Amino acid sequence: MRKKIVAGNWKMHKNAEQTEDLLNELIAKLPTETNAHVMVAPTFVNLASAVDHLEFTNIEVAAQNLHAAEGGAFTGEISADMLKSVGVTNVILGHSERRAMFHETDAVIAAKVDTALRHEMTVLFCFGEELKDRQTGNHFNIVENQLRDGLFHIEAKNWDKIVLAYEPVWAIGTGETASPDQAQEMHQFIRETVRKSFGNDIADNVSILYGGSVKPDNAVEIFSKPDVDGGLIGGAALKADDFVAIVNSI
Repeated sequence: MRKKIVAGNWKMHKNAEQTEDLLNELIAKLPTETNAHVMVAPTFVNLASAVDHLEFTNIEVAAQNLHAAEGGAFTGEISADMLKSVGVTNVILGHSERRAMFHETDAVIAAKVDTALRHEMTVLFCFGEELKDRQTGNHFNIVENQLRDGLFHIEAKNWDKIVLAYEPVWAIGTGETASPDQAQEMHQFIRETVRKSFGNDIADNVSILYGGSVKPDNAVEIFSKPDVDGGLIGGAALKADDFVAIVNSI
C-alpha cells in the first residue's frame, strides 16, 4: 500500500532561530500518530540542527537539492555524502524553481537522481507543466517527457526510493490552484505512464504528491482524489497551524 506523504518545502526562508521556533511549534501541534508521513525541508545551513531537533519525533528531514558529483571544485554546492553525514536521507530534486531559475535540464536532474539513489536516499522527484503548456494542450506531453528523460532510466528495484511530486508550475505562488479534478486527471495519467514502463506493482505503490498551492481550505478535497497521495507544500508549510491542518487533511 502506497504511503501518504505531506512534505514542507521551506525554500529560502527561516534563519536558525526561526527554524527552531517553527520546529518546536510543529512538534507541539502535530499529532504523535498521523495518517501521513511528514517531512520538512529547511535550508541547507539548518539541516543538521533540524535532524537533531526532530530525532525523537515522527517528522523526517529532507534537503532541497544536491549536486550530482561526489565532491570536488563546485563552490557553494552540497554532496549526497555531506547530507547523509548529518542524517538527511531524503532530497527534493527537479523542483520547478531549480529548472526555471537555475536552468537544470532533465539530464542534470537525472544525474542527481542517480547520485541520490547510489547513496540510498529517497528522492522527491518534481515535474510539471507551465501555463503555456496547459493553454496549448501540451501538458501531458511535457509531464511524460520530464518523467522519461529525468527518471525513467532507473532500475525497477530503485522505485521504492522514489516519490513523485507533480507541480503545475502555473499554480505555484500565483494563488491559482488546479481543481481537484484537474489534479486527479494528471495524477491518473502519471500513474498510467509509470505503469506502461514499469508495470502494475510499481505504478500502484508509488506515491504521487500534488504540489500546487495546497492550503488548509482545499487540502481535504484535493487529497480525497484516488491518485493523489499527499502534497509538497510551499508557503503553507511556513505556518505551523496551516501545515498541521494540511497534514490532518490526509
